[in-house]
Amino acid sequence: MTQSSPPPSGPPVDNPYADQNPYAGQPDQPTAPQQDAAAAGFPQQGAPQPGFPMAPVAPAAPVRDKLGLGLAAAVGAALVAAGVYGVIIGLTKHEIGWAAVGVGFVIGLAAGRVGGRNPILPIVSVILSVASVYLGQLVGDAMIIAKDVGVGFNEVFFQHFDVVQEAWKDQADPLTFLFFAIAAYAAFSGAKKAGQ
Repeated sequence: MTQSSPPPSGPPVDNPYADQNPYAGQPDQPTAPQQDAAAAGFPQQGAPQPGFPMAPVAPAAPVRDKLGLGLAAAVGAALVAAGVYGVIIGLTKHEIGWAAVGVGFVIGLAAGRVGGRNPILPIVSVILSVASVYLGQLVGDAMIIAKDVGVGFNEVFFQHFDVVQEAWKDQADPLTFLFFAIAAYAAFSGAKKAGQ
């Protein structure tokens, strides 16, 4: 078994070839590619790295912005929601708050999901939700009048629409307008969330 001898201690030994090496005794200088990398802000090889390594950032998702399709979806949802809301009012003979929330939310959801992030869609959703709740209340009143009078819904709603509107005006109270506000808020927030 061989033993390695410790390095000699004492003063450094002169290198007999130092006078032939033009770079002997000079500090290490970075090469041109290393200087370019340092100037660009890239870390130097062997240099301490501050902080944590950064993961690559994924590219942003493309923004959906289909205004025409969003408007069409919102109008379709408003008509369907008005019909359903009207039937609920006609069957129960009461305006129901959660149904107004559902009307607004369905309209906003349809507009945002189909149309994307267009800033016009939440505003249009608010307008359509108020119109949808109003139309639903008219449908409900027409159903109630048709039952009371003993005639068909179509006759009351389409041939005596002025009577239906007068009945709505007579029954309108602060709660009626609160349902408009609830539906509008649900439509606006639904369109914003669905469009993200």
